[in-house]
Amino acid sequence: MSEILFGQSYYLKFDPKLWQAMQPYPPLGTLYAASVARQDGYSVALFDAMLAGSEDEWAAALAEHQPRYAIIYEDSFNYLSKMCLLAMREAAFKMIKMAKTQDCTVILCGSDATDHAEAYLQAGADFVLLGEGEETMIELLAVLDGRSATSLSQILGLAYKSGGQVCQNARRPVLTGIDELPLPAWDLVDVEKYRRIWLERHGYYSMNMVTTRGCPYHCNWCAKPIWGQRYNARSPRSVAAEMRWLQETYQPNHIWFADDIMGLKPGWWAAFADEVAAHDVQLPFKCLSRADLIVRQAENVAALKRAGCDIIWLGAESGSQRILDAMEKGTTVAQIRQAAAQLQAAGIKVGFFLQFGYPGETRADIEKTLQLVRDCLPNDIGISVSYPLPGTRFHGRVAAQLGSQQNWVDSADLAMMYQGPFPTEFYRQLHTVVHKEFRARRGWRALQQVATKPGQWRLAHLRELAAIGYRWGTLPLARWRLNRLAGSEHTQTVLPHMPFVESARPTPQPEGE
Repeated sequence: MSEILFGQSYYLKFDPKLWQAMQPYPPLGTLYAASVARQDGYSVALFDAMLAGSEDEWAAALAEHQPRYAIIYEDSFNYLSKMCLLAMREAAFKMIKMAKTQDCTVILCGSDATDHAEAYLQAGADFVLLGEGEETMIELLAVLDGRSATSLSQILGLAYKSGGQVCQNARRPVLTGIDELPLPAWDLVDVEKYRRIWLERHGYYSMNMVTTRGCPYHCNWCAKPIWGQRYNARSPRSVAAEMRWLQETYQPNHIWFADDIMGLKPGWWAAFADEVAAHDVQLPFKCLSRADLIVRQAENVAALKRAGCDIIWLGAESGSQRILDAMEKGTTVAQIRQAAAQLQAAGIKVGFFLQFGYPGETRADIEKTLQLVRDCLPNDIGISVSYPLPGTRFHGRVAAQLGSQQNWVDSADLAMMYQGPFPTEFYRQLHTVVHKEFRARRGWRALQQVATKPGQWRLAHLRELAAIGYRWGTLPLARWRLNRLAGSEHTQTVLPHMPFVESARPTPQPEGE
């Protein structure tokens, strides 16, 4: 038996696209909350929905642990939790009802619960922790246990029902000294199950960490329900020490830093590279950053390489400066090109996040984005369409256009939930077109590296050659379908049929051009 059963409602099984990709990570935010509760003296257990088959396993965990408190604490470091896929919201509501049948006090925490506290309370939750939850959770538990006489109305960051009315208290200031938090409760995770999946599917084992909380930038489509505009970073020494601990304890082959923005503070990357060397850490990693941070701090690229960065994902979003400015992104297309060139020259792989469908985007803007991808040829891409999240200026602009569907069902949905420049079917087909061309170009680049070395050819290379032929051969039809979906009023800016040749590598431009 445990006093608290922690869980989360992100079931990888309910997201077919990511279930097929099978790169699972445990719910890091949930592990932090469990560690904080245990530090306060509670006995805790974890239900990890990530690899669970259904909510029935949550019911089994409730029966096994018979907790007094069921805390569904979403992983706020998982961007899909911020988006709130409908399948996961429905799972959370079902989990609430299951916990109530076991006479648990049910507490919710997460982006969607913060945005829609009343809906979760109406679904049966007793309390919702608004925003960052650790301190509010501990204060609430002390009241519920009778160890504190504080009234519910005085607990910052809490939503609850009183007399049939929903009460939402003022938000709690975010934590600043995040170095002082205990390490995530990794001992509650079935690490060997994760390791087995990673090794079988990818040949290596990756674990997740975070070095920061929040993001200070003002992209007008990005929601910040947990940390607002605040940004707090751990010290390079504490991060390197945790990496060393993970390396010794669980022997991962790779680290995924799930921060929104890693290494924002000037000098952080250089100091981190020094600490990684001092702690004798040998773990390649992937992380997220911004193009302007790469080009404005010249020492960052060398420091990233020294620290062990394998791939860095940049929020490129668009190859059209007009769209970047409309998004209030704060970066330039020239910076994206320059950052990609500098990173790749240093032997660091680059991923581009691309976003289509922002209000006012034309076919000409789309073509600029595709040309950016052709010219920079990143190592990987991720494609989405603009997604209205509550609390954003973008959401405010399109709120009157939103219909009954205001969330995707799963991450492959790509539904336009407002009156975008083109219909949903267009963007789904655009996703196909972009990936066909990109995968063909990437595959051809890889084969070129072994083309002059016949002794290195393997069966996998022949399969890749066949895949390239298929992608390139089916691309004209895919483009024709895309143009048809665009409608006659857009035919004057039809995407051209690009000859299959490598684009010249762009010359890095001076900052600001």
